[in-house]
Amino acid sequence: MNCITTGRLTTLAAALALSLPVAVSAQIKVGVTVAATGPAASLGIPERNTVSLLPTEVAGQKVEYIVLDDATDTTVAVRNMRKLITDDKVDVVIGTSVTPGSLAMVDVAGETKTPMISVAANAKIVEPVEGARTWVFKTPQNDQLMAGALAEAMVKQNVKTLGFIGYNDAYGDGWLNVITEAAQAKGIKVLGAERYGRNDTSVTGQVLKLLGTKPDAILIAGSGTPVALPQRELKGRGYAGIIYQTHGAANSDVLRVCGKDCNDMILPAGPLLVAEQLPDSSPVKKTAMEYKEKYEAKYGAGSINTFGGHLWDAGLLVTEAIPQALQSGAKPGTPEFRAALRDALEQTKELAASQGVFNMSATDHAGLDKRAHVIVKVVDGKWTYQPDL
Repeated sequence: MNCITTGRLTTLAAALALSLPVAVSAQIKVGVTVAATGPAASLGIPERNTVSLLPTEVAGQKVEYIVLDDATDTTVAVRNMRKLITDDKVDVVIGTSVTPGSLAMVDVAGETKTPMISVAANAKIVEPVEGARTWVFKTPQNDQLMAGALAEAMVKQNVKTLGFIGYNDAYGDGWLNVITEAAQAKGIKVLGAERYGRNDTSVTGQVLKLLGTKPDAILIAGSGTPVALPQRELKGRGYAGIIYQTHGAANSDVLRVCGKDCNDMILPAGPLLVAEQLPDSSPVKKTAMEYKEKYEAKYGAGSINTFGGHLWDAGLLVTEAIPQALQSGAKPGTPEFRAALRDALEQTKELAASQGVFNMSATDHAGLDKRAHVIVKVVDGKWTYQPDL
């Protein structure tokens, strides 16, 4: 009896062993590199946390997520991407958290013909959709979209002149360009532009120069907790005008670091930031609330922010694309499957996510419209939806 049982178990074990390579080879692998440490950690940590909420099985296929930290370092981001593709054989890469790293990863996507979904905002990551960029998508709203929303809010608040202080990198460059264009289109004059580094500890000189121009409002163009530095300096210097931020400041850690100095600042943000305040007619409210509830159930009440939402939306895009890629007959882990996945991502239509509704095309790899932004004001330390702006 024991011998028969043992024999049957041995036969079963052998059958399982033979089947394992097939199962492993068919497994879909998603590589993720985010800035979980370094200056952009307040972006990367919620993005990293969000990976644990993504589905581990789609269309009958197991999905494995391999997550690396690039420490907000462009060189490390590129190295991580190469490792994920070469060593881990991933089918798609999500990341990274910031514009400089994402821009550097674009060439790797094109070189290896691996679809990439950035969670950084700059339009140059996906525009124009040619060459290496045919393999690259992104989930955050384009800076142009958010700059247009800000300019409209400025008009409603009777702003005629604007000062600017932003990062001295691609993020700051992009925002200076788009807000200058958007402001001028509304008859608003940009009086001065100052820059600072993500790791700087003082912006006194820059702020004093801006205050000397006496602008009606000042825009701070940064992301994560370093945006608190000029915000505090402006408040400390008694600036009485309106202080605007970009969607890069839509982060609860910013409120924690900035404290009462963040009160009254105004910014464009993805709908997720104020999901519970949205009208039920909003096309993104249901998905945004689903993500918010899952994230806060695991990481605590009030822990949600829009950066994790960008990763969640990237996960939704991948989940939506996988069934279509499998229908092509291509097998996960092959160049053919990566190409099929890229094609499926490009064909995404009316996908309601936490930050907006995605409609990708051969000429648009961001895919968001005006449904992807709201204007928010900080009132008594809380994000407050401003439908009138």
